[in-house]
Amino acid sequence: METGVVIEAGMLLVATPALLDPNFADTVVLMLDVDADGAVGVILNRPSELAVTEVLAPWSGRVAAPDVLFRGGPVRPEAALAVAWLRDAADVPVGFKEVEGRLGVLDLDTPPELVDGSLAAMRIFAGYAGWGRDQLADEIAEGSWYVVPAQVPDVFRDSVTTLWRDVLRRQPGELAWQSTRPADPAQN
Repeated sequence: METGVVIEAGMLLVATPALLDPNFADTVVLMLDVDADGAVGVILNRPSELAVTEVLAPWSGRVAAPDVLFRGGPVRPEAALAVAWLRDAADVPVGFKEVEGRLGVLDLDTPPELVDGSLAAMRIFAGYAGWGRDQLADEIAEGSWYVVPAQVPDVFRDSVTTLWRDVLRRQPGELAWQSTRPADPAQN
């Protein structure tokens, strides 16, 4: 289904109030890869209580606060992937794959000492969100997602409690209004 909405790596999907799937309700998803075969992203606002040091000790202390794994999505929750921001676009460490500009995915099999000094920020996600061919376009057409530009602070902020509202609030027009919408409009 054609939506007319352009979705690219580095953009955000923001769940609309119509999206009731518990895996994605009230989420903000950073798109990491989008092509004709599908799309992959990570949920930015679902921190777990599991400390990075408990499962990936060498990376502890190298991640943005809070030092916990984030639940990136329902696909392969036993696998971890890291999203990182380079200090300098000219200093690309081993294991880094660009998503957009200085934002990219870091291979966690890379020895941590090889990236020291190269990263301005990093976050580790358990699992990811994935969509097959046309699946995401269909979900957007049915009104499940808003597609908006990302800002680097969205990915690495200390507290993600208000991320959904903050991302919508900075959008133009009606999307900003959606940030103030109560969970149950009948309560308004």
